[in-house]
This record gives sequence, C-alpha cells and structure tokens, in this order.
Amino acid sequence: MATIERIYHVNVVGLIGFCFEGSKQAIVYDFMHNGSLEKHIFSQGGQETSLDCNEVYKIALGVARGIEYLHRGYVIQILHFDIKPHNILLDKDFNPKISDFGLAKLYPTDYNTISLTAARGTLGYMALELVYRNLGGVSYKADVYSFGKLLMEMAREGTIWMQM
Repeated sequence: MATIERIYHVNVVGLIGFCFEGSKQAIVYDFMHNGSLEKHIFSQGGQETSLDCNEVYKIALGVARGIEYLHRGYVIQILHFDIKPHNILLDKDFNPKISDFGLAKLYPTDYNTISLTAARGTLGYMALELVYRNLGGVSYKADVYSFGKLLMEMAREGTIWMQM
C-alpha cells in the first residue's frame, strides 16, 4: 500500500485511502464514471460497444503509457501481472487508468528478470513463461504480453463499430 499510494501517473488509478480491520479490507480509488473497459468492449445482451475508433486508440495509448510508467518511470519496477479489460478503469472522459495491484510484484530497476514460485494473473492473459515455469525468469515482458492480448480483444470487439 505504501508504494501504491506514492505512485502518480495520469494512467494509473490514484489511491485515496485504505482500511484493514480483521478480515475486512477496503481500498478506495478515485470514482471512475465509465467503469471498466470490459463493459465497453464486450457486447452484453446484444448491446453494441459505445467506443469509437478514436476512443479505442486513446485508451490503448493510455494503457501503454501507464504500463511504461510502472516498468520504467518509478524508482522501482512494478510488474502488474493482471493487465486485462476488467482492470482498466475509464474516467468521465474515457481516460484509462490501470487498477488492481493485488498480484503486482516490485523489484529493483537493475533486475532484468525475477523468479516466481507460482503463476500470477488471469488465464488467457498470462504470458507463457508464467504458465510454463521451465522457460526461465519472468520480466516486464509478461505485462507486455497481457497488453497485446488486451489490444487484440479491443480490435476484435471493435469490429462491431467498424462494420457500422
């Protein structure tokens, strides 16, 4: 929590506060008027996505900038390990904010790879080195892989508005 509260980037959620009482835990972020990216790129009940081509581009670029900040813009490197549409929140102007650092791992800036004892992330978004541990150490490329998957889903679901 101490690290997350010191992070400030336009494309990373801002931590307002947190509370731990016994088994109950709460984290308070800024309110995101447009919810998660997930509800905007996946059709639900026949509803079409509300994002146009320019908004999709703006969101993709913002997420990339947020990931770059986590990997290179802070005093330590932060691997998120769970980049997916559900963890990208959109403010009132559809600016993306990376959220949910529950699986994140911190490591010094001079480390190229880190070792993990267990896989982290959501199946379907995890890089192969997280699934098959014998492939070697894990690096920031695990988040890049997840971001690539996110982009493919944005493009695939974006075909709804491209056909209009």
